[in-house]
Amino acid sequence: MHTLIESLKLLAMTHIPLNKTDLMVHPLCLGGNVFGWSADEEQSFAVLNAYTEHHGNFIDTADVYSEWKGGNTGHDSERILGKWMKQRGNRSEIVLATKVAKLSTRPGLSASNIFAAVDDSLRALQTDYIDIYYAHEDDQTVPLRGTLTAFNELIKSGKVRYIAASNYSGARLAEAIDISKSEGFAQYIALQNHYNLLVRKEYEEDVLPVLLAEEISGIPYFGLARGFLTGKYRPGETVESVRAGGVADFQNERGYKVVAKLEEISKSHGTTISSVALGWLAQQPGVATPIASARTVEQLNELVNFTTLTSDEINELSDLTK
Repeated sequence: MHTLIESLKLLAMTHIPLNKTDLMVHPLCLGGNVFGWSADEEQSFAVLNAYTEHHGNFIDTADVYSEWKGGNTGHDSERILGKWMKQRGNRSEIVLATKVAKLSTRPGLSASNIFAAVDDSLRALQTDYIDIYYAHEDDQTVPLRGTLTAFNELIKSGKVRYIAASNYSGARLAEAIDISKSEGFAQYIALQNHYNLLVRKEYEEDVLPVLLAEEISGIPYFGLARGFLTGKYRPGETVESVRAGGVADFQNERGYKVVAKLEEISKSHGTTISSVALGWLAQQPGVATPIASARTVEQLNELVNFTTLTSDEINELSDLTK
């Protein structure tokens, strides 16, 4: 009993509640997009083990991860996670999120596709329930009511505990919430959109007002701007990375000025650039927990316990990217 009480105290100190749920999650959601892509099974297991050693319990994946790699067919990340949880026997300790809509063999958000896709994901994950099931993108070819009806059925069946949206505009998110309220359906409890120190305008002007009005958790992806905000990209230097091509838009005077300020703040805290970048993101209005992925244990250790910044530090960084 003493051990249980101590564990619950530790959970309360290190984990945060997600609005409109009974879930308590680590302040950093671990992205699973690299599992089966730039991290093989052994590397993925090492990162997952290290994350749980930091009391991490919130893992995000999708059926489409990582179909884009040659030889993969989708569900690659899910299968690695399923095997890891089976070996560890820790499924009940993990808050597991996955997604539907983008896999080429299970595209879109029709009811029939959602019902088929969730069963595919459950098999890959070797589990009988998903904690948070995302609409991975807004499928405007299907009426929102039809999508939400299907998601509501999944919750009633016990296959899914909560539903959420990803890559939705503020208007479409608000419309979905209104439909759920009027029909008595389960509502989206979170939004996973692109947001970081360098990519702000659309998120802050379009979706943030809806998040705040509806008390929905923001769980942004690309929190480190595809790795640019780790500080490894410097003027004139070439970086060998599968993501290197995705940071071209940041490799300019503005981007490098932000990295320099992150480095300055990180030195004053005795921490890493990644930690400061995620600290800024985590302290933005409406953000519950940012998502970041790690290919190695060393990368994981750099970002898992990110820095709490002063209001002056937050303002200094924000002023650089208004």
